Amino acid sequence: MTEQKPWYLSRTVWASIVTIATTMGGVFGLPMAGLDNSAVTDTILQVAAAISGVVALWGRIVATSRIK
Repeated sequence: MTEQKPWYLSRTVWASIVTIATTMGGVFGLPMAGLDNSAVTDTILQVAAAISGVVALWGRIVATSRIK
């Protein structure tokens, strides 16, 4: 495993964040019984991918230099 990627593209990191958030939500009394951690992780990753696509497109639109 020599390939590197940003932390926000890691499924393990997002799954850990979701697990921590759902655990803390349960501690504070939020109903978490029917929550599927895997589905939440997938949704967060889809949102992150959509946001990164929008940022990339916006960056190209406002760019002042050509791509070589």
